[in-house]
Amino acid sequence: MYPDHTDNAPAVRAPEVHQPTPITPTVAPFTAPLVPMQPGHVPAVASVVLPDGRVVTGYAIEPAKPEPVAAKPVVSRAAVNVALGGVGFLAVCGGLLLLTTFITALTALVTQLITLAAVIFGGWVAVQIFSGRGHGEGGTTVNIRKAVIKRNKFYG
Repeated sequence: MYPDHTDNAPAVRAPEVHQPTPITPTVAPFTAPLVPMQPGHVPAVASVVLPDGRVVTGYAIEPAKPEPVAAKPVVSRAAVNVALGGVGFLAVCGGLLLLTTFITALTALVTQLITLAAVIFGGWVAVQIFSGRGHGEGGTTVNIRKAVIKRNKFYG
């Protein structure tokens, strides 16, 4: 799309290398308040040549030392939490089991009481119907003879 400029060759520059000037530690005649201080020695200067020809110069950095690993407890916190959750779950399940057992027993009791009441009431009704003592004793006997009813009134 655009023409290539081939008539001018690219300029080649020589790599520049800068050497840092080390800082010498100075001794202060007095103790300074808490301020950052330079280390007692100056680290060595290192130069690295990159694959494309550039040179990088700088102070070598010591690798960071990992902090010592704290001793692990015998039982992990997650295991303790799982165990406590299991104990709580079992306690809830036991309570629910007792509650459902109580409700089942109460339902059976109510059902038996209703059945007992029906049997007693039915027996009483049967005794009233089939007993032989209900014909001459007790009760009200009404004998109607030659009754005259005029204008919805009873004359005997």
